[in-house]
Amino acid sequence: MKILIPVNDDKLTVCPVFARAPYFMVCTETAVDCVENPAASVQGGAGLKAAQFVVDQEADALITPRCGENAAQVFQAADIKIYLSQEDDAKANAELYLQQQLEELKHFHSGFVGKQ
Repeated sequence: MKILIPVNDDKLTVCPVFARAPYFMVCTETAVDCVENPAASVQGGAGLKAAQFVVDQEADALITPRCGENAAQVFQAADIKIYLSQEDDAKANAELYLQQQLEELKHFHSGFVGKQ
């Protein structure tokens, strides 16, 4: 099991923006680590690049407060479930996921072209 969560610079709190989060917290059965998001500073296509990074990490699930339509399509094609975060604390969200207390994210925005 591998869960990815977009996190802020503190590497502890959930970032409100998936594609441009500075880091992703990677939670497995045995470890919690943070990795830089290669899409955080790209000029365009951040959602697709971040989504491909999550796929390349072989994630089983993503926990995020929101997600764009293009990224969601990448996750659906890769059979990665997207869950709606409930807490600011990323580890608390991972625990809620393990307890099956998070809802699947079903509504996706059209993207924030040029915005951060």
